[in-house]
Amino acid sequence: EAMCNGKLQTGLLVAGYFVYLLVGAAVFQALERTAEKQEKRAAAQMKEAFLQTFTQLTVAEMEQFMKNLTEAIQNGVYPVGNESQLEESNWDFSNSFFFAGTVVSTIGYGTLHPKTAGGQIFCVFFALFGIPLNIVFLHRVGKMLSLLCKKLGKFLYEKGMRKKKIKFLTLLFFLATGILVFLCLPSVFFQITEGWSYSEGIYFAFITLSTIGFGDYVVGKQSDRNYFSYYRVLVAIWILFGLAWIALLFNL
Repeated sequence: EAMCNGKLQTGLLVAGYFVYLLVGAAVFQALERTAEKQEKRAAAQMKEAFLQTFTQLTVAEMEQFMKNLTEAIQNGVYPVGNESQLEESNWDFSNSFFFAGTVVSTIGYGTLHPKTAGGQIFCVFFALFGIPLNIVFLHRVGKMLSLLCKKLGKFLYEKGMRKKKIKFLTLLFFLATGILVFLCLPSVFFQITEGWSYSEGIYFAFITLSTIGFGDYVVGKQSDRNYFSYYRVLVAIWILFGLAWIALLFNL
């Protein structure tokens, strides 16, 4: 009965956690998408005006253009290419879910952030409740994985192995498996999808799962590459379970 209750609690926690992220993603999308469209339109108009008058610009006007361009890029608007790119949004559902995941996991790359007053206020409350929920979620998943460790240890103990050796081998097994599943294999995936080198993929995976999150490498940001739908959602899920693996290592 206690085991059934534990499984039910875990199931409800996991379901609640992902519902929280989905709702957060939907709200961020609703709050930020319209403002982003206006910003992109303004950047496109600025570019058009520059192309028509750049031979007659004064030094002060050129400086102002560079300042406006820098601000647009810092806000995630890249006035490159044709007008069809205005329809592509940094706040589609996949990107919004990815952003919600980086908020609760405290990675915070900084390349995508809310710019409207409503989005910023919502982000504060979303993080306020989401970060503790994330900690509880990681602790529970880490606990579930540690049960697998116990089963493995019990199996080795029945084979006549000493306890100290069992502890060392269990830690080594989960460390090696985690490095393979959460660092080595995803880096090959990032190499193919993003066009990075393998070492850049390893670097991105480590900086992400350690929650350092410099923001110098971020998935799904290159305008010249075609990403499949919900690519960033998959990456967000990889991040969450990668963090659970790290939580397990701390438990061990």
